[in-house]
Amino acid sequence: MTTQTAPASPDLPLDMIIFGGGGDLSARKLLPALYMAHVHGNLPADTRILAIGRRPWSRDEYLSFMEEHSKPFVGDKVIDAAAWDRFLALFEYVQVDVGSGDDYARLAQVSRPGVRRVFYLATSPNLFTTICDHLASAGLVDEHSRVVLEKPLGSDLASAQAINTSVGTHFNEAQIYRIDHYLGKETVQNLMVLRFGNAIFGPLWQAPYIKSVQITVAETVGVGSRAGFYDETGALRDMVQNHLLQLLCIVAMEPPVSLDPDAVRDEKLKVLRSLRRMTPEDIAHDTVRGQYTAGAVGGEPVKGYLQEDNVPADSRAETFVALRVHINNWRWANVPFFLRTGKRMQKKVSEIVIEFADLPFSIIPSGPRNYGNRLVIQLQPAESIQLQMLAKEPGSGMHMLPVNLNLDLEQAFTERRAEAYERLLIDVVRGRLTHFMRRDELEAAWAWADPILEGWKQSSDRPRGYTAGTFGPSAATTLVARENIVWAEES
Repeated sequence: MTTQTAPASPDLPLDMIIFGGGGDLSARKLLPALYMAHVHGNLPADTRILAIGRRPWSRDEYLSFMEEHSKPFVGDKVIDAAAWDRFLALFEYVQVDVGSGDDYARLAQVSRPGVRRVFYLATSPNLFTTICDHLASAGLVDEHSRVVLEKPLGSDLASAQAINTSVGTHFNEAQIYRIDHYLGKETVQNLMVLRFGNAIFGPLWQAPYIKSVQITVAETVGVGSRAGFYDETGALRDMVQNHLLQLLCIVAMEPPVSLDPDAVRDEKLKVLRSLRRMTPEDIAHDTVRGQYTAGAVGGEPVKGYLQEDNVPADSRAETFVALRVHINNWRWANVPFFLRTGKRMQKKVSEIVIEFADLPFSIIPSGPRNYGNRLVIQLQPAESIQLQMLAKEPGSGMHMLPVNLNLDLEQAFTERRAEAYERLLIDVVRGRLTHFMRRDELEAAWAWADPILEGWKQSSDRPRGYTAGTFGPSAATTLVARENIVWAEES
């Protein structure tokens, strides 16, 4: 698929219009990110931010909401009272019932003519179609407009296609920014440079030199106030279908011909289309679902998922997923990719582990067991790249110990590092699509995930229980052990 190119346009004043302006995502992520972009001069000089919400707030009441709920997420170290006041001066609040066409007329009166309108839909995806239809009817969509769609975009392939088709009647593909904040992380973007900017890795980045790949996104938090949403969604829809598959694409893709958005996204699409579709037998053999039970995280007792508020007592929603995945192409033939994500895990960590193949023969028999050469790319909590090797222990003999060649990105680059949402919002304002999902990417990801969801739905098995504060069910360890592999934290 080739992205339609929007007509060239000059730099225009910006109206950033945030639907869900009084929601949790806006308070914790979007508004702090916009503040940092504003402070560092990355928004057009003539910018206004229109917060859209259902509450009958005045402008002053909305600014009070920001003081209480957004300002703490900026942080005392970077907040500046004068800069914060200048930031607040950009805001207007507009009460809109997103299902009422009449309310969009009020929005049209507030939004300025002759500006670039960026519509950020920080709402439930089932409202995307309604909002875009009303925006178009009110004459608010033109060739300069852009729309940002939050994930999860749909709950399966059919619903994703319906949303894409509906939004696409009003915005062409070059105007649609399907956001995945993992693609805004500095280390994820640095993975492109690591792979394609360094000759050392090129010849080794393939079978048979790579034994396996692990991608882990582990969280210590539970479902909290998102229980109602999460129980209908589950970990595979919430995390695997978007975040983990996007990380897999960057690890596995072929070198693009350039950094042009379509060149990069064409190669990611090839990976998604090469993912081996899972049969019912594969689903039973190569997937593990889990659901956390009561335990302790960080020394504090926590309740199990079924005891969380607004969770049905018989819920089968998975809070943990581990998958064994294969890519059917020449580069990755017979290399297993292990994807894992979960809530209430032992520690918060997001990392990619490239495990290189064992030596065909070693003349040094005293190396540690279960330890080979690994490239560990950590996305959070710290951003670092480690190359794990074996070295001789000082003293007599040839006893080997593991050592790390460590690149701490935060120490290597001391200048301020923008958060993911800030970086992606700047990309939206500047019209850079590389780090956003194209329609065919999204639909290819759903086409692969749908059979797994359906297989679980048809199964009588419940998710396996795992104690909060661990790394998931024991079956996840068995999943990798069949390949004579261990998860990174167990090595």
